Amino acid sequence: MSEAAQQGRFARAMTRATSRSRAGIRAGLRRTRYGLALALQAGVAAGLAWFLAHDVIGRPSPFFAPIAAVITLASSVGQRVRRTAELVLGVAIGIGLGDAIILLIGSGPWQIGLIVLLAVLVATAVGGGTPLVVQSASSAVLVATLTSATGLPWTRFFDALVGGGVGLAVMTVLLPLNPLSVVRRAADPALRALADGLHQVSAGLTERSRGTIQEALAQLRAAEGTFAAFSSSVTAARENVALAPARWRSRGALGLYVDGADHVTYALRNCRVMIRRADTALGDDEPIPEVLAASVGLLGDAVDLLRQEWAKGVEPVAARERALRAAGECGRAYDEGVGFSGGVIVAQVRTAATDLLRASGVDYAEAPRQVRRAVGWHGRARAGRRKPTSRSALGRPPA
Repeated sequence: MSEAAQQGRFARAMTRATSRSRAGIRAGLRRTRYGLALALQAGVAAGLAWFLAHDVIGRPSPFFAPIAAVITLASSVGQRVRRTAELVLGVAIGIGLGDAIILLIGSGPWQIGLIVLLAVLVATAVGGGTPLVVQSASSAVLVATLTSATGLPWTRFFDALVGGGVGLAVMTVLLPLNPLSVVRRAADPALRALADGLHQVSAGLTERSRGTIQEALAQLRAAEGTFAAFSSSVTAARENVALAPARWRSRGALGLYVDGADHVTYALRNCRVMIRRADTALGDDEPIPEVLAASVGLLGDAVDLLRQEWAKGVEPVAARERALRAAGECGRAYDEGVGFSGGVIVAQVRTAATDLLRASGVDYAEAPRQVRRAVGWHGRARAGRRKPTSRSALGRPPA
């Protein structure tokens, strides 16, 4: 390899390394910014828990109160209120059992084993899930190994309840996270990934490039975590709004996300089926009408418009219009003639368009009717549809 080629290769490697480094720094700054609210909650909760237990109630050294408050906040991000209650109860059970047993029989290896055994049994007996069992056992070990048996056995149990209660109060009343901001932050990457993937598939169909389509499918598979985060954030935000009076005003805008999240996930699944069929269609050298590629691109536009209109808190009228245009274009493609896989693409575009209409707030029964009307098949008898003009006969795909 010549010296010039080596220098060029080194320069490209340095450029990629610099780009990755900058991206990592930006990602770290975003994570720090997003974690600032939780850090503030934890700091306020820890200080307030100590103040209540020490200065108001009169406990001489209530160190379990701020610990329980921080555990409650840190473990309940994105979790349901039941999980938070399990954490608080688990801490209290572990501390209470540890204190009582150490007071009665002292500490040592077999006492630690007995404390953990009883803590897990009690947590299981009360019907707790994994958080309750884990917190019960770990809190019991903490008491058995790091504390003495001075004082009454119920004191640290009480501290844990005070700290857990303070954590819940801070999370839901004093400093509740803005659920709308949390959901928007989670929804944005998920919807962007779906819109970008559909636009990439549209380009792949136009260029008849299987590589482009396969890359889009791989990227959507990699984006599954963003959709899971979106779903979890919606669940957590719904409960946050219900419990935090300061966030009740967010209910209207948040309702757009809450009502539409499941349907966006359904659209993702249907689009992935459609993308696999697009790859098969190209592999089988099936005819791909231009309007079919255009319909997939319009579907991507609809997803992106839905993201924008949700972020603005307005009714997603433009997203509905674009989804119906996608359905209309795929109907034209079916009339022009498609193969077996092409017919499946048409069916999945129609189904995904229906999902997006549902996500935008259209009624369950009305959404497929609007799609059929956009395709031009509204009111037609099923037997009246002509067969596709391709090598493989295919019945009319459903909405």
